[in-house]
Amino acid sequence: MKINRCIALAVLFTACAQLVSAQSPVKQVGKVTAVTINNQEVDIATENAFVKVVVYGPNIIRVRMDKQKLAADFSYAVVSEPVKTRVNITQTNEEINLTTDSLKVNIRKNPYQVTFTTLAGEVINQDEAGLTTSWVNESVTTYKHMQDNEHFIGLGEKTGPLDRKGNAYTHWNSDTYAYTTGQDPIYSTIPFYIGVHHNVQYGIFFDNTWQSDFNFGASNNRFSSFGAKGGEMNYYFIYNTHIADIITSYTSLTGRMKMPPLWSLGYQQNRYSYYPEAEVMRIAETLREKKIPADGITLDIHYMDKYKVFSWDATRFPDPAAMIKKLNNNGFKVTLIVDPGIKVEKGYGVYDRGVKEDIFAKYPDGSYYTGQVWPGWCHFPDFTDPKGRAWWGSELKKYASEGVSGIWNDMNEFSTWGQKAPDNILFSYEGKGASHMQIHNAYGLEMIRASYDGYKAARDNKRPFILTRSGYAGLQRYAAIWTGDNRAENDHMLLGIRLMNSLGLSGVPFSGMDVGGFTGGASPSLYARWMQIGAFNPYMRNHSGINSKASEPWAYGEEVLEITRNYINLRYRLLPYLYSSFYEATQSGSPIMRSLTIDYTHDDNVYNGLYENQYMFGKSFLVFPFDGVTNYGKIYFPAGKWYNLYNGQVQQGNQKVAIDLGISQLPVYVKESSIIPMQSQIQTTAEKPTDTLYVHVYKGNVNNKFVYYEDDGESFDYEGGAFYKRTIAYDPAKKTISFAKAEGSIKSKFTNIKLLLHGFGDNVVVKLNGRQSKAENSFEALMVPISRFDPTGLSNPVEGEKVKAVLIKNTDEGFSISY
Repeated sequence: MKINRCIALAVLFTACAQLVSAQSPVKQVGKVTAVTINNQEVDIATENAFVKVVVYGPNIIRVRMDKQKLAADFSYAVVSEPVKTRVNITQTNEEINLTTDSLKVNIRKNPYQVTFTTLAGEVINQDEAGLTTSWVNESVTTYKHMQDNEHFIGLGEKTGPLDRKGNAYTHWNSDTYAYTTGQDPIYSTIPFYIGVHHNVQYGIFFDNTWQSDFNFGASNNRFSSFGAKGGEMNYYFIYNTHIADIITSYTSLTGRMKMPPLWSLGYQQNRYSYYPEAEVMRIAETLREKKIPADGITLDIHYMDKYKVFSWDATRFPDPAAMIKKLNNNGFKVTLIVDPGIKVEKGYGVYDRGVKEDIFAKYPDGSYYTGQVWPGWCHFPDFTDPKGRAWWGSELKKYASEGVSGIWNDMNEFSTWGQKAPDNILFSYEGKGASHMQIHNAYGLEMIRASYDGYKAARDNKRPFILTRSGYAGLQRYAAIWTGDNRAENDHMLLGIRLMNSLGLSGVPFSGMDVGGFTGGASPSLYARWMQIGAFNPYMRNHSGINSKASEPWAYGEEVLEITRNYINLRYRLLPYLYSSFYEATQSGSPIMRSLTIDYTHDDNVYNGLYENQYMFGKSFLVFPFDGVTNYGKIYFPAGKWYNLYNGQVQQGNQKVAIDLGISQLPVYVKESSIIPMQSQIQTTAEKPTDTLYVHVYKGNVNNKFVYYEDDGESFDYEGGAFYKRTIAYDPAKKTISFAKAEGSIKSKFTNIKLLLHGFGDNVVVKLNGRQSKAENSFEALMVPISRFDPTGLSNPVEGEKVKAVLIKNTDEGFSISY
């Protein structure tokens, strides 16, 4: 009787569960009902979904899923095709298994559930059992089991801490003037993050342009998750043994930047706004007069006629081409801001041509969408339509003909007054048709695509410099990005560092922030520190807002001016190092600003809030950001040996050290075995340095290689072989420093190499190709910036670090130095 009662209760519970399931607003994938294997692809039908698993490469697995048959494949972000890969795919009644030479994928059938493991069987990442992937109406979410002590990093331009654990984030590109340090979302969308746990690391790129949400254990202790308000569940799983290689794999999918114009790596002086022409020329002349190296001046919206894009205010700028020519002759390139909103005004040629070409986004009834921005009521180009992008490029020809070198894309979230563009705006979406809900996060990406392609075509083989405020995954193919309208506050300076480090982890090497702060006014000490840090940013842009304190280097007094000039000077001497680092970024996606998590992934200290702002500038410089007020600070040295930039003193790693701080120096250390090429001091990249390349080598215990790179700095000729490249290698075991044979079709601009040996001792004997060479004492070292401000003018120069120097004739043939 009891048995029958139990059976009856079981039947009742099962029926109730089925009823709840049938009525549930959550639809789960369910069990697998059919499997088709085709080379590197597995097509799976389940009770409630269709799934396609694609081996994109040995370490990249793509998972696509939808409630209906999968649509034709398309992505604005992914530009690569699957790589032919040796993979073994098997199945049983219970599971499907895929094995490459890098990882294994296990797919349970009842119910559907995915687990990624190493070849040794260690779990890298797995669906959360019982949740996996599900839909709530049109929203789709995948739930991943959260591992013990798992760290989450990256996710693009996101505020908050380096480690995302315990937080949740939304991707919906937003105009967030003077945003707070924890505000989310802000300007751009890069739905790619890296997970770290138990000596393994992986990346997940969720390629979906709808509003998306990522949860890394916020309000729950069970799972991390990612999902979107519409569209497919479409993600790429990336595994590798190093984070740097995960970034390389991610950028193999989404593309890498081209070589930037050399001038864009110089100091950029901006303000909202410099006008009229006399003020622009005053700024340029003062920079030269005070010997502050600089290469760029940017004009904000007040250069336009009533804020109308592709126009000039004829009173403020009566002859733009002549002004730009004068600036170019003085070593300054001009960047202009452009906004997507086109003022509705008959007789305004840009508007009339846009209407004629029918390139604006529309409502369902066929009328153009109208939103209010700076010029008033505007229409907005449909950059998802090839003819819209072509139209934009044709309008940019005006600026190219006037000599403008850079295009700054702003308000491209896209932003309108009210910040609530309607959901029912329709876009071409390359002829497939889509609403604003699907296009919003991709709008900025397609605008900078139009700007890049259009300006490249308009400027006769000269590299365009494109800057953007907004974008989507893959934006690195077209533009540099800056972190928007920040505040002149210490926590914003430090946040800017985390934002750029996170962008670097997310495939974007070329980034910057408004150094000195956009809103408000920095104190002299904060400004000095910010400019020091700015010298160690990929893009060094000083920018302040309207009705705020002037923020040029001379606006804060003589001492701050000297400190600022010292660090900008150092940046210009480091241009061979920086330019070569950008070359590496074009080849591997490697960031210029490198979170310590890249090289010290499983050192828990680098995730600690006390040390999360520390970063590497390239692979050699360890930068310790502090404000200009703190008298002392605690810093963490990762494993290895570190040289004080200013005096060469050695600090052993794996230590936390309290240091005294002063306004005149930013704490910077050099990693052992580093190879750092430098040049003589210049005031602009239009000026040639002397004929000597200074190559600094720091004695260490680890092998190191540095690829030194040159080209003309302005054209695309390097793509046809017009470059100069050679690998410099340091081998402490063999006690050699070798220069490989030069590659490329051009000659180096340096006819001599001065090798400077740090930490090798006074008695080092140097041989060039086996023959003893004269090594002389040198006190110039890095010519580091040490503030000598003294109103009396009586202070003595500070002698640099004592090093050994060897002068070598630079030839294309390889050679070796032994010691």
